[in-house]
Amino acid sequence: MCHPRLRLIMTAAVLGVSVALTGCGTPPVADHDMGAMPSPSGSSAPSASASATPAAGPHNDADVMFATKSIPQHNQAFEMSGMMLAKTDIDPQVAALARKINDAQSPEIAQLTGWLAGWGAEPGMDGMDHGNTDDGVVTEAEMAELNSATGEEATTLFLDAMIKHHTGAIATAQTELDRGVNPDAKRLANALVDAQETEITEMEDLAGF
Repeated sequence: MCHPRLRLIMTAAVLGVSVALTGCGTPPVADHDMGAMPSPSGSSAPSASASATPAAGPHNDADVMFATKSIPQHNQAFEMSGMMLAKTDIDPQVAALARKINDAQSPEIAQLTGWLAGWGAEPGMDGMDHGNTDDGVVTEAEMAELNSATGEEATTLFLDAMIKHHTGAIATAQTELDRGVNPDAKRLANALVDAQETEITEMEDLAGF
């Protein structure tokens, strides 16, 4: 028979091991930390866990199209900026810009996906017309070239591609401002235009245009 004091010590040890094992589980990954970035392949995109909540107020087809087109645009911006952040030979100013772009995408994708779900639209559909350069679509070949490039070549490819991308995203947002009716969607569109016009100016300065 175990001595009462020995039994107490053994019980405490078992409890301690249990707590330690529980604490060894995989910790939650904070949004946008370096571990959440895409792999160098650029294949990972931010996941949007959105509730089926529409934006407040009425909506029309233009609002739905704005959200539908913006999600793949945001995903591509996330991939391109993630590729740059995975490189080790990038100018710090360019890396800082890539980080800012990378961080902005996930919360907006979640918001847009939630609106679509709440409006009864299909969040997963690809709203970009890949034959329309106004969408700012970066081709798979361009993405692959950016992924494999290093140093100054990578910087040039990134800035060129992201300026193209932002120009298309601004056009998408401007269409929402012209034709949409949902106040929340129009506010986001206006914020996107302001932010991406500022970033285009910054990228043109970095590229020496």
